[in-house]
Amino acid sequence: MNNILGDADKHPQDPEVLPKVDERGLSSYDPLRGYLVEIRKYPFLSREEEHQLAVRFREQGDLDAVTQLILSHLRLSVSIAMEYKKLPFNTMDLIQEGNVGLMHAVKKYDPYKNVRVATYAAWWIRAYILKHILQNWRLVRIGTTEAQRKLFFRLSKEREALEKRGMVITPKLLADQLNVREKEVLEMTQRLEGHEVSLSTPVGEEEHTSFGDLLPAPQEDTEKHLADKQLKTLFQSKLDAFSKQLKTREADILSNRVLSEHPKTLEIFAQKYGISKERVRQVETNLLKKLKKYMQTEIPDFKNISV
Repeated sequence: MNNILGDADKHPQDPEVLPKVDERGLSSYDPLRGYLVEIRKYPFLSREEEHQLAVRFREQGDLDAVTQLILSHLRLSVSIAMEYKKLPFNTMDLIQEGNVGLMHAVKKYDPYKNVRVATYAAWWIRAYILKHILQNWRLVRIGTTEAQRKLFFRLSKEREALEKRGMVITPKLLADQLNVREKEVLEMTQRLEGHEVSLSTPVGEEEHTSFGDLLPAPQEDTEKHLADKQLKTLFQSKLDAFSKQLKTREADILSNRVLSEHPKTLEIFAQKYGISKERVRQVETNLLKKLKKYMQTEIPDFKNISV
């Protein structure tokens, strides 16, 4: 991102980004805070402005135009990266991965389609952030086993569902519901807990701008919601078509285990079909491989999202 930010490094004496010195004479520097101060310098673009820049890049290969488009949307990467701030990953790493997705999106963006840059770019930004998370789970000891992957995605939802039913939440209850060991529930809970950053937190020591002020303009929310809905509809239609190709046992496992909010245990399927739990696990693994291959074939951009 150094080349894209251009003059972001030309302000070494800016008091907003200088290291802070405590009473012991030790200096400290918050790279996230400094980065947020820098990207504030690049204003949001109107629909007309971004359309003109996108046309200049697409028709003339104008590098200044594409640079302006990228710089004006850096805050979008921050906004999406902050959605994953509870995970045990460095926030700046997530932002930079999102910026790579942003650059890819701007390169592929078609200005002649009635879609804002932010709406289109949000998909690529989130895709690259998720790809980074999934590829680096092992570095933070998350998702190294099937049970841990299940916990990573389902623990919070399961806890919320049980709370709505008025039940007392205990690690043992969660473990029973998710068909994992109590120890794994405790370990994953500890890993997922982290410090949150309030959106009202000021960016600089004497700044009147907060983290929340750096989020994209409110009018983009409607467009993003529409894009989300369209993708979900497309994915669901392909999933339905995929399910129709499966045998009865595979379709049952896909519906009531792989995709279910409350997946049935291996033992239930083993008893139902007269096979071992290990055989059920093998069927599930092969089913997931078939589903991924099918989606990569049916949805061109799916291969760019390593989900």
